[in-house]
Amino acid sequence: MLRSYKGRDLSAQNLVPFTKTVYDAPYMVIHRADLQRHMVAEAQRLGIEIRLGCHISNISVWPPAISMQNGETFLADLVVGADGLHSVCRDALFGSVYKPRPTGDMAYRIVVKMTDLEKESDLLSLTDGFNINCWMGPDAHLVCYQLKDGGFYNVVVICPDTMPSGQDMGRASSEELMSRFQGWDPRLLKLFGLAQPVLKWRLQDSVEMIAWSSPNKKLILLGDACHATLPYLAQGAAMAIEDGEVLGLLFERLKKKSQIPELVRTFEQLRKPRATAMVNGSKAQRGIFHMHDGPAQMQRDAQMLTGIPVSGNPNRWADPDFQEWLFGYDADAAVETAWPTATAVTTVERPGNMPLRQKPFNFDAEKTMVSTTVMMIESRPIL
Repeated sequence: MLRSYKGRDLSAQNLVPFTKTVYDAPYMVIHRADLQRHMVAEAQRLGIEIRLGCHISNISVWPPAISMQNGETFLADLVVGADGLHSVCRDALFGSVYKPRPTGDMAYRIVVKMTDLEKESDLLSLTDGFNINCWMGPDAHLVCYQLKDGGFYNVVVICPDTMPSGQDMGRASSEELMSRFQGWDPRLLKLFGLAQPVLKWRLQDSVEMIAWSSPNKKLILLGDACHATLPYLAQGAAMAIEDGEVLGLLFERLKKKSQIPELVRTFEQLRKPRATAMVNGSKAQRGIFHMHDGPAQMQRDAQMLTGIPVSGNPNRWADPDFQEWLFGYDADAAVETAWPTATAVTTVERPGNMPLRQKPFNFDAEKTMVSTTVMMIESRPIL
């Protein structure tokens, strides 16, 4: 449900069971700690070793290797840098060229116990089912939804950045939030009063990178390390998961270690345009959410109030073209289409990025899955 900052309902889009019915996948929201636990459990089930507390002192791309401050060195066939916004893998490739940049926005996050919220009669309408509620207003918007099987109510507030220079994260108070949002829907002020503690952080995104990999294709970046995005389309984590899905599907098709450079090229060709479009689309959505009162805002609201799912609807989730692009992405089909073309001719990379072209080989004759060593570097979990 999208609302004006005064509380007027403007547009609703039923994503449940819509996405399951149309795209055979449920629309879900999940606390990042719960998502991490599920992913860790699955990785352990598959026999993947996860080592915590590893402080990297050096990353080499020829040969692919990671050196730790304790003296250990790990060799790999491919290094995957999934280490977030402040990626050491990205810095190893490009230095400070692609450092994250402030966007002028910041986020507050509060979590309210449902037992506290349900004591407030005028807030009960916000808890009908597992709805996602959004308020749009001058220079800011808020998104609220239930988490942890309905035990908590999550509130994310996006507004202009007022954090001190040099500070990216910190704590705030309910009073600070209520002061900033005087004149908004009274239900929000009451919701803020139930929140303790309040966290805040500066929102940063990525400069579009010329490449996501090393010249020899032995180190690849994914997720926020190469395409950090603003949260206006709520797709940052989803894009990283799509990255992982595509990379895994490509590895399923790998027949020789010599194909790894081509695998990395194909990954970039498949993922970079889509992720870049998502980054740019999120920036554009800020303009829709953060309108000041006036003719443009009135036109936006009038379009939303029609309830007609047409192309260009400012409620992007009610735009059928956007729905198809966002929810209809088929990673397996994309990989299936790209990989045979990519492997028609393979490339072996040598130091200095000197390619040696090789003749095509008979894929059908090679039925054995190649055993490869992949080192994945991740940033510490943020709970």
